[in-house]
Amino acid sequence: MISAQRIRVTGVVQGVGFRPFVWRLARDLRLSGWVRNDAGGVDILAEGDAADLGCLGQRLRREAPPLARIDGIAVVDVAAAGLRDFVIAASGGGKVATAIGHDTGVCGECLAELFDAGNRRWRHAFITCTHCGPRYTVTRRLPYDRPQTSLAPFPLCPECAREYAAPADRRFHAETTCCPHCGPHLELLDADGAPVAGDAIAAALALLNAGAIVAVKGLGGFHLACDARQPAAVARLRLRKAREEKPFAVMAANVASAAALVDIDGAERERLASSERPIVLLQKRAGADAALPGIAPGLAWLGVVLPYTPIQWLLFHEAAGRPQGTAWLDQPQDLLLVMTSANPGGEPLVIDNVEARQRLAGIADAFLRHDREIVVRCDDSVVRSAAGGFQAIRRARAFTPRAIRLTRAGPGVLALGGWYKNTVCVTRGLEAFVSQHIGDLDNAATCGFLEEAVAHLLQILDVEPAVVAHDLHPDFHSTRLAARIAAARDIPLIGVQHHHAHIAAVLAEHRAEEAALGLALDGVGLGTDGGAWGGELLRVDGAACRRLGHLPLLPLPGGDRAAREPWRMAAAALHLLGRGEEIATRFADQPGAATIAKMLAQRVNCPPTSSAGRWFDAAAGLLGVRPVMAFEGQAAMLLEGLASAHGAAAPLPGPSCVGGDGTPDLLPLLAAMADAADVGAAAAQFHATLARLLAQWVIEAAEREMIRTVALGGGCFLNRILAADLREKLQHAGLTVLEAREVPPNDGGLALGQAWIAQRSI
Repeated sequence: MISAQRIRVTGVVQGVGFRPFVWRLARDLRLSGWVRNDAGGVDILAEGDAADLGCLGQRLRREAPPLARIDGIAVVDVAAAGLRDFVIAASGGGKVATAIGHDTGVCGECLAELFDAGNRRWRHAFITCTHCGPRYTVTRRLPYDRPQTSLAPFPLCPECAREYAAPADRRFHAETTCCPHCGPHLELLDADGAPVAGDAIAAALALLNAGAIVAVKGLGGFHLACDARQPAAVARLRLRKAREEKPFAVMAANVASAAALVDIDGAERERLASSERPIVLLQKRAGADAALPGIAPGLAWLGVVLPYTPIQWLLFHEAAGRPQGTAWLDQPQDLLLVMTSANPGGEPLVIDNVEARQRLAGIADAFLRHDREIVVRCDDSVVRSAAGGFQAIRRARAFTPRAIRLTRAGPGVLALGGWYKNTVCVTRGLEAFVSQHIGDLDNAATCGFLEEAVAHLLQILDVEPAVVAHDLHPDFHSTRLAARIAAARDIPLIGVQHHHAHIAAVLAEHRAEEAALGLALDGVGLGTDGGAWGGELLRVDGAACRRLGHLPLLPLPGGDRAAREPWRMAAAALHLLGRGEEIATRFADQPGAATIAKMLAQRVNCPPTSSAGRWFDAAAGLLGVRPVMAFEGQAAMLLEGLASAHGAAAPLPGPSCVGGDGTPDLLPLLAAMADAADVGAAAAQFHATLARLLAQWVIEAAEREMIRTVALGGGCFLNRILAADLREKLQHAGLTVLEAREVPPNDGGLALGQAWIAQRSI
């Protein structure tokens, strides 16, 4: 007897080869009917033997394409219509309930064609199929069909059209497919915008070998590239981009090419070579700084990424001498490229060809570009290994717009994040969609990018928010934008305390509903009392949050300027230690040292902060690691690098707390830093002692509050030494420790936390 079912598949099921996969399954199982895309996902009507229909449901989930993510399969029995074949039908419409896929690196099958001189796509700079290539950055709206993408202006040639229409072909309905005859055009322009004669890839590589800086158009924006092994080229890139000391990432052809520079374990090797192709922070090996001077000076980590676009692969292929086949992909290659975001002055990524000529003038010596439009800016993602997997440091390409599953559904929430490392978040049902990294909202261009990202995310998800959430700070552009959106849509506006949001983001991704302790350690966030918080112990129960305690207060001599100048925080520490008379002589090389000493003594323009980040700065300042920072967090990163190079150290002995709430007493630790002779040993001791004191603080609070779950949030937990030591101590005490993984622990995760809290406030 013939049975029939209507099957609805939701999740990331468009642009990943799901329809031809269903078509092949149905043919294999002798089923009739059809499959189609619509706004809700994939819709299937299948008719045939009941046992075969049951098998279809099982195999849909078990054998799904590699880039698919199935969130749900709903089956309804219907009347059979007597269909005789199984076909792929035209897309339907309706309310959007699916998500577009993420951008992915070139798959193995496409690489084999790219390097096969007998293949019609040999050295084709835009090779792609249903298993790889751009998705999010080329899509304007759903359903995911070619007319909705930036490939719409490139009609398929007859041969590509044949592949596109053949269900058994790997490129069946691969919306970004094309070939050299019908696809985008690659070209190289010089600094004046004149075309460079000859093969664009060969000419670009010749410039890189000569020490030039080349702007290379990628998936979500341009990169600025130079030869990482040429110190003069690296220094020139730093000078032109006004990026004094912030680390660069390097692109290597493969893991073997980076193995002499960094330690790579099995999990890191897999993550580097994964289809997502993030930048992975790896522990430097001895000699890495000497081999790559100026790339990541003084830091323990080097960011490494492997090629993920055809253009990037072709540069390495050219450098290898255009070898035939793919055997060379596993062999060490000499070429190492700096691949840094083309965003001068901390502005958003450059994505447009005309914009590139204007904004990168004076920085790039040449432009390797094409005429396929980038619809959405999307930077490279950055991750590092952590207990139980990997931790996002910057969540962007290949991870956006993957949904984070929530424990409860509710009206749509739009959360606008904070000031630094801004992201936004939109909830839809049981899903939270965190945008790509937007950046610091300290310039008009990035503020404009924030507004673009909000509009695009709401459109592509087809969400009409019922509430808007934001940080408590009234002067953030994200806060002002939230108020404007709420007023325009006549919907509620919810302010969320910064550190509550940090902890909520961790609870959200772990789907934790029970009350938890939250240890939030970061640079600064506005507290409910109007103060500068940053070292907070919280009790979080959904939308409710209670401050249990905070780190001892440090004065900020000169206000916000002290957050950029660790010597000032060192001066504040000396003052609290009763050693203020040392400030003027100890920091005689810093202008105004004597004045700072007087300000501290008279408590003038020295607002207090509980910031953990400032305690790190004070230690770095006392040790002479870095008197003035070139970029945010540099002092703490250098301090971590010194501790990592030294190795394990014993914590300071002695009393551990002040006051009845068990607040850690950190002044003896800073006194030890002030008198240390061995900077590396002192840096290691600082980390070990801080972890011991924090662990005792949390364990005692857990006993008082009768809570066994602790969430760790805030930018200080990007410090791997502190995070690992603290985790071990808390787990040894029998506590369940939750840490940020899918979103960064820093302000890049705030929007998720804000959305989670707002969802529970309405």
